[in-house]
Amino acid sequence: MEHVVYGQVYLNDMAHHDAMDRVWKEFFIKAPPARAVLGVYKLPTDIAVEINAVAFRDLTRKRPIVPVGYPNNLSWSPGMIAGNRLYLSGFTGADVATGRMPPEPDAQVQLALDNMKQTLAAAGMDFRHVVFVNPYQTDKASRQMNDLYAKHFEFGNTPARATIRVTSLPGGNTIEFTGVAVTDLSKRLAVRPKNMSPSPTASPCVFADDTYYCSAKGPFTPGPRNLQGIWVGTVDMQVRQTMRNLLDGLEEAGLGLSNVVATNVYLDDINDFARMNRIYAQYFSDTPPARTTVAQIAPADRSPRNEDTYPGLEQISLIAVK
Repeated sequence: MEHVVYGQVYLNDMAHHDAMDRVWKEFFIKAPPARAVLGVYKLPTDIAVEINAVAFRDLTRKRPIVPVGYPNNLSWSPGMIAGNRLYLSGFTGADVATGRMPPEPDAQVQLALDNMKQTLAAAGMDFRHVVFVNPYQTDKASRQMNDLYAKHFEFGNTPARATIRVTSLPGGNTIEFTGVAVTDLSKRLAVRPKNMSPSPTASPCVFADDTYYCSAKGPFTPGPRNLQGIWVGTVDMQVRQTMRNLLDGLEEAGLGLSNVVATNVYLDDINDFARMNRIYAQYFSDTPPARTTVAQIAPADRSPRNEDTYPGLEQISLIAVK
């Protein structure tokens, strides 16, 4: 367990947070890993908690980052250096010392980004070093999140990103940012397929040395305004389109599905797990990557959006290595 440098905890009820935290401390007594905690709608087989993790082999190159002003005896480290990576905990829009949250959602977003910036600075880095970000939002989050976020990154050279709505966040927060940074900017490279326009908020994929972080993709089919959208209404077919979209990013870097080491699958309805899994397995038949699967919010209305397009029923993000 001492090799664990980052963990994500998914709770089906945020009321379980303190119980989870007590047990977590039993396993991570010294230099605890970075951590993000999320409240989600449902987990596979109706379990109450799911935890995924990143471990790093060389303990001599592992170092916690705790900026000035954080309380003592935290059960998580704001940042954890592991070789040439910095794993960033979930930063919310609350004061790190008091836990107080400004009432305005826009101010919460800015404070969450400021909290992330503080930990980056304590590690000798800034937003340019970030390769991947998960913005987690509740339904009360700021509608201006993208605009506020974009101001912190270079247009067209932003981190890869998976923006995920969740049912709740610790302390009643509405926004949480977690992510990964690379210590050496010369090892960072954003990759964009030639048929995609640059974005102010997310690069399709970003290299951190030999590791390739890709933004979450859904079944959206790009095209002219009147020809783009989600054209299939079943999970099975949507997963196939999502995998095609993910392959675009992999192939642009000379990689394929055999390079994928981890995925996150976000389902609209956990009851679609078996149907999703059947199609997913066709793409990862030999050595499947590590995977986390959650239904992060209540199922959506599946009625067609118009005569031709449908709501998205799944999203998938991935990490690959050369």
